[in-house]
Amino acid sequence: MLNLRILQQCNTPLIQTVFLGLVCLCCPGMFNALSGLGAGGSMSSNVALTDAANGALYGCFAIIGFFAGTFTNTIGIKHTLTIGSIGYALYASAFWVYDRKQISGFVIAAGAILGCCAGVFWSAQGAIMMSYPEEKDKGKYVAIFWSLFNLGGILGSVIALGLNLENQAGGVSTGTYTAFVIVMLIGVVFSFVLIASPSRVTRPDGSKVAVAKATHWTAELKGVLLVWKEWRMICLIPAFLASNWFYSYQFRVNAVYFDASARALNDTMYWALQIIGSLMIGFLLDNQRMSRRGRGILTLVILFFVSMGIWAGGFAFQLTFNNDFNTPIGWKDAGFGGPFVLYMLYGFADSIYQSYLYWLMGAMSNDPSLLARYAGFYKAMQSAGAAISFGIDAVNIPLRWECLISWLLVAISFPLIGVVAHHITETNNEETDEFSDTSIASTEKNEKVQFEQANDLNKQA
Repeated sequence: MLNLRILQQCNTPLIQTVFLGLVCLCCPGMFNALSGLGAGGSMSSNVALTDAANGALYGCFAIIGFFAGTFTNTIGIKHTLTIGSIGYALYASAFWVYDRKQISGFVIAAGAILGCCAGVFWSAQGAIMMSYPEEKDKGKYVAIFWSLFNLGGILGSVIALGLNLENQAGGVSTGTYTAFVIVMLIGVVFSFVLIASPSRVTRPDGSKVAVAKATHWTAELKGVLLVWKEWRMICLIPAFLASNWFYSYQFRVNAVYFDASARALNDTMYWALQIIGSLMIGFLLDNQRMSRRGRGILTLVILFFVSMGIWAGGFAFQLTFNNDFNTPIGWKDAGFGGPFVLYMLYGFADSIYQSYLYWLMGAMSNDPSLLARYAGFYKAMQSAGAAISFGIDAVNIPLRWECLISWLLVAISFPLIGVVAHHITETNNEETDEFSDTSIASTEKNEKVQFEQANDLNKQA
């Protein structure tokens, strides 16, 4: 009885979101820390290799992401997370091998494999985070998840900082990669042990998470294709592309402008500001004193001015140095403070931008199967943008142009986000979305009935 009671307490939306955050802390969170060190933590001269690996990663991510919702709905959320998490440990181990044996091909191959694994991983993650909470709590749950997820970035950065505090070399130590692989493997175990199937999750009000009956793979494929007919998702494509585009630029700046210890410190605070940003925007988006549409529009206006201010400051800073900057700044050097604060604010801007997009998609439906497809589509477009940006970074174009492109993409996305926010409804509890599994199954049933009726008429004739 005690075990059953504990199991029931663990199978609540809040606890499952916390468990999901722990899995993401260990796997993609540590991956973010590794990426945020610049050049995968290795010498800044290896930026081209990491750009190639990231290009393969995000290219595969973009392709798989479009169909990730189908995989998630067929295999199940729990098993999809476990399969997806394995790719992160493999990727970190590839850098360990490169550090010891200089096998560059393994790094690129691991990037491609991680792209496939991450595509399905984030589809399952999106289904949990956007569909499990009640509508009034969706902003808070995004904030809780995002905070735990980015604790992984902080943990990884602190590990790198502690192991490289006096390291004057261009790259981190071999022990850093070993620590990252161990933490990621712990995340794989967590995904298998802690995550429950949606059918076992019960909300505080006693309601169950809406779980559609598994459909045939052809119906799933139809559901994926129907996402392209959803005008709101089409409007959000520029935002999806922009949401990871700037990583290649920001991580390149960290690799070029700062030494190893300063890079680790920057990385730590980058992810720390992500937590603060997500908590702030999450509670604002769930403020019940305003309508859901009002909260969405007000938050979007604040997000616009904050983002534009940070990117304007970033462009001004970028005009002070070029790609060939060869005197890395340490955290003890004069002139470190300003760029350090700017790098932290980049993390803050990233968190409020992506948290808002997750909340906005969560406001569009409560159906886990549909939200898995939305999350897959979001991550596919996001990764397509990242693949392009890392490809641009690999050809070593002037950093000021990379900065300007990133800024313009973010700016262009806001009017279209505003259109979607303007059409937010107060609730989806009584709606049947035409793109949901229920609607797809109903349509197929009607088509089958019509086909049988036509056959009967033919026989009578």
